[in-house]
Amino acid sequence: MLYRYKVLSLKRPLLNGLWRRWRGRRGDVVGSYERLPEYIRAHAPGHSFADIGCMWGINGEYSFIAEAAGATSVTGVDVFGPTPEFEDKRRSRGSSVRFVLGDITRADTLAQIGQSDVVFCAGVLYHHPSPFDLLVALRRICRETLILRTSTIPEIDGLPNAAVYFPMLDERARRLWNLRSLGLLHQAGISSEFEPADGYGNWFWGLTPSCLTSLLKTAGFRVDFRATEAFAETVVCATVAPALHHRLPDELEARQLAEEISAAGIARPA
Repeated sequence: MLYRYKVLSLKRPLLNGLWRRWRGRRGDVVGSYERLPEYIRAHAPGHSFADIGCMWGINGEYSFIAEAAGATSVTGVDVFGPTPEFEDKRRSRGSSVRFVLGDITRADTLAQIGQSDVVFCAGVLYHHPSPFDLLVALRRICRETLILRTSTIPEIDGLPNAAVYFPMLDERARRLWNLRSLGLLHQAGISSEFEPADGYGNWFWGLTPSCLTSLLKTAGFRVDFRATEAFAETVVCATVAPALHHRLPDELEARQLAEEISAAGIARPA
């Protein structure tokens, strides 16, 4: 009940603004969507740059910002095709931004993208049914720096690493996460029922900041910078460990392992 009141309070513009001022006064970096170009311009110069989820609603704008800032090469990636606005701007600028149509969690798309020094991903993570798999994919293409912005939910006191799965919530439960009061007019799967045909257009996960941090660490990143908001986080991360990978044994190894486990008597039904 207290947590529900916390969420409802932070959805009110006045209280949300007071919360932002309070967090700023205590020394936290308070984020906003408008600051993303600042982070891109700080990290793109002299580096190869990949923009994951570059197209929907923004027409490759962040890719062009990275290119203008001095990135050595820029690759934009999306599951949606290049928009007319993107193509027009690429022509008018004489841009060399490369576009890859594909799903980054697929091996063939990863191969097309290759590795980049800096990877930027905004507004994508909460749209993916498996956010950890997406972060692992980002780690596989990232040499040095990840700039990530994602929708989040407020931290739950005493319950670190919590998350909410939005699909199939009833109307009352969905209403709690509807951010129309803060200017977000449509959240597929929240402001309306989950629609399988919409695929990645749906909102799947509400991650708390602690859950997001743990997922990033497990995927091989270290959070070096965080800009917080009541319902979003922007982080700049360094790569510190190889991407998670489970090596499948060949048939002979698998049989030997099965025999060893059986002989040791350590496997029991859950």
